[in-house]
Amino acid sequence: MDTAIAVVPMGLGHLRQVLDLGHQVFDTTIKPYTSWSLTAVAEHLDSPDNACWVALDSDRVVGFVLGSMEFEHRDDWAYLEWIAVAPDMRGHGIARRLVNVCSEALFARGARHIVTDVEDRNSASAALMTSNGFVPAATVTLLVRPNPAAPDDDAAALPPITKRDLVRRGRLSIEHPLR
Repeated sequence: MDTAIAVVPMGLGHLRQVLDLGHQVFDTTIKPYTSWSLTAVAEHLDSPDNACWVALDSDRVVGFVLGSMEFEHRDDWAYLEWIAVAPDMRGHGIARRLVNVCSEALFARGARHIVTDVEDRNSASAALMTSNGFVPAATVTLLVRPNPAAPDDDAAALPPITKRDLVRRGRLSIEHPLR
């Protein structure tokens, strides 16, 4: 573990670096209903849950975790939604520290369970989560049916759908937002 890396609550001053690091490391085309955006980060930062943390090497954000006390319609379940570590800083125990501090904050807020999801090809994240006490609970497979009359497109190239898009279309309640 690299003790020179400080893990601190995420603040407004970290926003640009968190957003940039997420754009660098996340492939949102894998799950077309997931988006990485300023809105996604700001919604977490605006939450009272104290579940957003950054790992700092001096003043550089080298990792972050974004969690919340909102998971679907369960008030007592939390969601660890986003975690990232800069590629040049992996292998220093940063992700483990971020998962632990976020989990501790969510349990302190009253979470009975914390949910996270990992794309099935992301074995490093799956190993991280299982080594931190997460256990497989459900498997969901995204099935895509292409239009046979449309040009042959790769289903992974679908644009992500944001929560804002779903709210605008009436498919997501503002009172019970999807996280």
